[in-house]
Amino acid sequence: MKIAILQFGGTNCDQDVLHVLKDVVGVDAETVWYKQEDLTGFDGVVVPGGFSYGDYLRAGAIAARTPIMNSVKKLAAEGKPVLGICNGFQILTEARVLEGALTTNEYPKFRCHWTNLRVETVDTPFTSKFRKGEVIRMPIAHMEGQFYAEEKTLAELDENEQVVFRYVDENGKVTDAANPNGSLENIAGIVNTSRNILGLMPHPERASESILGSDDGLRVFESMVDYISENF
Repeated sequence: MKIAILQFGGTNCDQDVLHVLKDVVGVDAETVWYKQEDLTGFDGVVVPGGFSYGDYLRAGAIAARTPIMNSVKKLAAEGKPVLGICNGFQILTEARVLEGALTTNEYPKFRCHWTNLRVETVDTPFTSKFRKGEVIRMPIAHMEGQFYAEEKTLAELDENEQVVFRYVDENGKVTDAANPNGSLENIAGIVNTSRNILGLMPHPERASESILGSDDGLRVFESMVDYISENF
């Protein structure tokens, strides 16, 4: 098993993800510079956080149009898992492999703090180690994390159980106060219709060791690795 961690100009969370996968989970992973267009031999992809290309045009817009993303789409079409974290989520929406868009926070400032999330579904390659309805903790660090989608798209996401995480209070209640960026329906993460592409704004790699204050995020990577082991 080998997992690719994409690097673009401005990516800054690649080494954190590499550490979690190699040193904590214990699987083979390597960073892949965006000019390397062929992902043959990889069983999954992580598109990590950062500020690819300085967020020019829109966050993720330039990275989404680099040739390596064609290889990501091909890998995903084979059923292999693709995980987009923060800027990675923005890139995946810009590449149109995930619905919706990430826009400037309702309060237009950079937000960096812990959030409570409710696990909405365990029927994905990334959440099999969670319990549905479980409240977990992961930090956010973004200025453009407000999830937006048209009403019809939102209804489809809910109907198909494609919403994976929502921002909630410590009791698991969806409230305005628990929503750090104004995301519609407090959405923090979604999957595609095939369920093998996940985008989320919170950072699981920053909550993968108890010394950091939470190891809830580790289960995202462990679930992904289990899925690969069982299917590829």
